[in-house]
Amino acid sequence: MTTLFGDHPATAPIEDRDVEFLDTTLRDGEQAPGISLTPTEKADIARELDAAGVSVIEAGSACTGAGERETIARVTGLGLDARVTSFARGVKNDIDLAIECDVDGVNLVVPASDRHVERKVDTTRDAVVDETVELVEYATDHGLWVEVLGEDGSRADLEFLERLMGAAMDAGADRICAPDTVGHATPDRMLEVYARLSEIGPTSMHTHDDLGLAVTNALVGVAAGADLVHGTINGVGERAGNVALEEVAIALDHGYGVETLVTERLYDLAQLVSTATGVPLAPNKAVVGENAFTHESGIHTDGTLKDDAMYEPYPPETVGRTRRLVLGKHAGRAGVDAALSEHGIDVSDDDLEEIVARIKRLGERGKRVTDADLLTISEEVRGHEHERRVELIDLTAASGSGSPTASVRLEVDGEERVASGTGSGPVDAAIAAVRSALGTAANAQLDSYHVDAITGGTDAVVTVEVEMSREDRTVTVAASDSDITTASVRAMVDALDRLLAEEETPVFADD
Repeated sequence: MTTLFGDHPATAPIEDRDVEFLDTTLRDGEQAPGISLTPTEKADIARELDAAGVSVIEAGSACTGAGERETIARVTGLGLDARVTSFARGVKNDIDLAIECDVDGVNLVVPASDRHVERKVDTTRDAVVDETVELVEYATDHGLWVEVLGEDGSRADLEFLERLMGAAMDAGADRICAPDTVGHATPDRMLEVYARLSEIGPTSMHTHDDLGLAVTNALVGVAAGADLVHGTINGVGERAGNVALEEVAIALDHGYGVETLVTERLYDLAQLVSTATGVPLAPNKAVVGENAFTHESGIHTDGTLKDDAMYEPYPPETVGRTRRLVLGKHAGRAGVDAALSEHGIDVSDDDLEEIVARIKRLGERGKRVTDADLLTISEEVRGHEHERRVELIDLTAASGSGSPTASVRLEVDGEERVASGTGSGPVDAAIAAVRSALGTAANAQLDSYHVDAITGGTDAVVTVEVEMSREDRTVTVAASDSDITTASVRAMVDALDRLLAEEETPVFADD
């Protein structure tokens, strides 16, 4: 049996724990600067959280305003299996507003540290205890599930914290929590706090990542007796963010064999939240970052090809991912040969040596080597000329007060085609025009779309990289231009050209 603190008497083997999650992406996550989720986005995220097996969804703060209450009510009306709650301050009106939203419960926040009791609320410890008891009784009398959170609990006097939470449980609260509100606590402090609280009643963890200890502190709390972990998808939240729900779920699953969620849904959930919040995932983000299952180093690629687990802690499929072998200055023969094989290309040893050398030179110039680069290099080395099936001749896009529109002129199998399209923006409109021109030949899936500005100023050149797949084939292509729409369309057309190059079927616009 494994515990975080050996045979410390305050811990128990995590393997023996039943752990659930409360997701607060829609409340605490939305409090991060610049994030504002629409009612539709909140509903979509809530559905996915429910499908992933999250037990409690904190849908928002009913006290924020009428618009927020409408959004919370929309989530409560989805018929989810998860319990839907609202954040509530220590005032009756917040509970009343939550009741209006038809929530299942409230996350009732009351001051716990003297800093909050005396300086923020200007009251006394005795008054906080009395008011908390009154509020819990009021909420439970109205049929609500109640979790009481002692704000800034990690900095509270432990004897007062025990008194406050004990009174809350005696008044009928379902569970208690001592949030590490400012990410202040070290693991030994969390052990001390939660070992004592878990003796009082069902206990929840709520950690922030200001010291980079959010996951560790959550696991310590579980080892000390907590059985519900608050978190947000991708760790979005105030300052350095909340604990990332997906990271705790995988740490429990992989490290201790504790099953909490349908982990195969985590990557899609992360992508959904990233898109809705406008907060991109860092490439090196644990579990869901672009590089988490991507290998470039020749040594790592060779090892991974021989044994999937050689350089990965768990299979990418565990979180709904796929493994990627990319090429750059660290590429080796095994990786390049495997990449060529994915496109059905066999080369001699001498040709492979030259292809590897060219890829390394390209990578040393700081360029990401895409599938299109690999195929072009391979064609040059082997003396094969690529016959384009689809080529962009002209592009016009416009956006203003009306709907963005675009028209394209393509050459497809030697035939010129013109089409137009509309969309939510000029890029979307231009891509719609391309799809219209190609018909079902454009029935390829856009798996990823990434934009990088590679120069500064108003005339910045951008690089757009797309990954597209058609049936069982995938290709990654990058294109650069001072106009993002042009770069996007060129990248997409080049990707479609490469995908269609492996087919013999003629491309017809009306098929």
